[in-house]
Amino acid sequence: MKTYQHIFFDLDHTLWDYDKNVTESLAELYEHYSLVELGIPSFQHFFDSFHAVNFQLWDWYNVGKIDKVNLRKERFPRIFSHAGGRADAIPQEFEEDFMHRTSSKSHVFPYSKEILTYLKEKYRVHVITNGFNESQAKKMKSSGLDVFFELVVTSETTGHKKPDPRIFHYALDQLKTQAEHCLMIGDNPNSDILGAQNANIDQVYFNPEGKVIELKPTYEIKHLQELESLL
Repeated sequence: MKTYQHIFFDLDHTLWDYDKNVTESLAELYEHYSLVELGIPSFQHFFDSFHAVNFQLWDWYNVGKIDKVNLRKERFPRIFSHAGGRADAIPQEFEEDFMHRTSSKSHVFPYSKEILTYLKEKYRVHVITNGFNESQAKKMKSSGLDVFFELVVTSETTGHKKPDPRIFHYALDQLKTQAEHCLMIGDNPNSDILGAQNANIDQVYFNPEGKVIELKPTYEIKHLQELESLL
């Protein structure tokens, strides 16, 4: 086993339970704003449309086809239309309410804090995320993850998104270290695994659902506790 000094984590879908937190927020919004009266017949319609549209917008964001402002501006009008609702009737504060509710949620993946406590005694632990500064900071604070990290690198700060190696190079420069001393842990084959490979950084593919991918990560785990046997 190679000796590492720095451990980089992705945040959403790796430590912070994006799906669980977002589902709770969407359910609250559906009831609070009585979306059935705005033409969306069920929460399931709303939920399915959110995931279809949001996934596409984040794909575009990650490859530079849309920026932060327009992602947030277009998200719920597209979702409402997709779900059969009245996009012209969306309350003005809807996007902001969604962001506030979601980033205030505290659900994390099983063993997240335990493994971070374990790793922090042996390594310097950091985050590299394609998320936005304000929302990622709120997520980490609300969930109690913020206390574990020395450096938090976002695509908004660097101007580069994973898998662009420049976001990893920025982290290396900030820490005054080299790629061979670092390890990236994340759930996304493209942004986390390919991104780290592009920067010559070893990777751990967090794959709780056992997905088959073409890339060959350095290591692969289904549960965060497995990191104890690797590190």
